[in-house]
Amino acid sequence: MMEHPVRHKLAQLEQDLAQALVDDGFLEFRTPTIITRSALEKMGIGREHPLHEQVFWLDEKRCLRPMLAPNLYYVMRHLKRNAKGPVKLFEIGTCYRKESHGSNHLEEFTMLNLVELDPAGDAREQLRKHISTIMNTIGLDYELVSCSSDVYVETTDVEVNGVEVASGAIGPHKLDPAHGIKAPWAGVGFGLERLLMLKHGEDNVKKVGRSLIYLQGVRLDI
Repeated sequence: MMEHPVRHKLAQLEQDLAQALVDDGFLEFRTPTIITRSALEKMGIGREHPLHEQVFWLDEKRCLRPMLAPNLYYVMRHLKRNAKGPVKLFEIGTCYRKESHGSNHLEEFTMLNLVELDPAGDAREQLRKHISTIMNTIGLDYELVSCSSDVYVETTDVEVNGVEVASGAIGPHKLDPAHGIKAPWAGVGFGLERLLMLKHGEDNVKKVGRSLIYLQGVRLDI
């Protein structure tokens, strides 16, 4: 590794996916990792919601974001006021959840969220198109599976060898009015570490994520 340095696999994947989306007409944005309780409540995640207990709370009103969607909603609402036709946005950023300590889960993980608001064609077809763009860029075969969701009710999940790597949805949706969104949309969120784990045949997602223990999948503390 020292004789032939390369970029961290996660950083390289972020770069490759971002460029593929920019080439497809998407705008990239970066938003804060600290969000408010009210932003989560607009996503239907109140104190009684199952995901509430997985959130890393900083205080009574603020937390580390467990997903990118709240900020995504905010940006597309304000951008749409000044844009004609489809609005295509994406963000790649860190999210945080109190997850189980299995080989497929991380408490600090990287999400790619993309959305096309007011798509030129059928929303479901656009969702499939954008999923194809991501999966073709990384070079993985996949299948689409319809699933239920605590947040979106119904999702189109992306699976590789039976492992979920992404969840997509279309609108109008019951969450939209709270965010001032009226147009149809197609959106999907990918877990990048899980994609890398499957791409490189690793048995533990921690080998490809942010780590003090692993470097390029090799343990340092041996």
